[in-house]
Amino acid sequence: MYTRSRDSGLFGIITAESHNRIADGKMSSGMCDDCFKAVRHEGTAEGKLETIGGVECYVATPAGDYPRNKVLLFCSDIFGIYLVNNKLLADDFARNGIKTIIPDYLYGDPITDDMYSGKVPFNRDEWMSKHTPEQTRPYLDKVIASLKDQGVTDFGTAGYCFGAPYCFALAFEGIAKAVMVAHPSRLQVPGDFEKYLTVSKAPLLINSCEVDAAFNQEAQAKADEILGGGKFKPGYERLYWEGCRHGFAVRGDMSDPKVKTGKEGAFKSSVEFFKKHL
Repeated sequence: MYTRSRDSGLFGIITAESHNRIADGKMSSGMCDDCFKAVRHEGTAEGKLETIGGVECYVATPAGDYPRNKVLLFCSDIFGIYLVNNKLLADDFARNGIKTIIPDYLYGDPITDDMYSGKVPFNRDEWMSKHTPEQTRPYLDKVIASLKDQGVTDFGTAGYCFGAPYCFALAFEGIAKAVMVAHPSRLQVPGDFEKYLTVSKAPLLINSCEVDAAFNQEAQAKADEILGGGKFKPGYERLYWEGCRHGFAVRGDMSDPKVKTGKEGAFKSSVEFFKKHL
């Protein structure tokens, strides 16, 4: 079992200049316009909200038997647990036997419908300044500490867009046993990938796409150059989804056949990856 197809509805768009930059000869996978776009997917979330370590989380638990010592930490985009797409994707992981938790490291301050509609003022740079790693990571750490106290020993991480750097950091620290990132943003290229090669022991899967200002084809090729060809012994694979753009794996327009294929293919590959390595 993998995922269900769902119809989609327009959620909204915020546009701004890309934050991609090249400084000191190093590419930086910042945030791009597509990071702030979403198509809302149809469906009813089946998991539930729980407080773990004092942090609100969306918890998707498999219906049948599953390994109680294993958890997939779903490191979300800027829409967090309040965008139904993220909940539905977590439910799909659980439906495949993988307990999945989305920690609200945005501490109740995600990008919302009201920001898109203009009902409330929104400044993209101001929002980003309030959601730096220093401000958000402690919430993730509280969840991890509490789960360890509950007997969880093995953590997988799935990072979408904004969530990718947390996955890399947890791999650097030896917490993540397996890492998947899809259309990652805010990664330093080549720096983070060179560090992954030398520090991490967690197999890495990247679901990349054709149109992605935050992780463009030059950055994708650099990642392959550093980790591919057997250089990263624990295991490295990058999948490339033609006709898709940044955000496709969680909030793309499912009425587009190529996006639908990419989204479902990225999910299928992720399930297979975590089944093997987590």
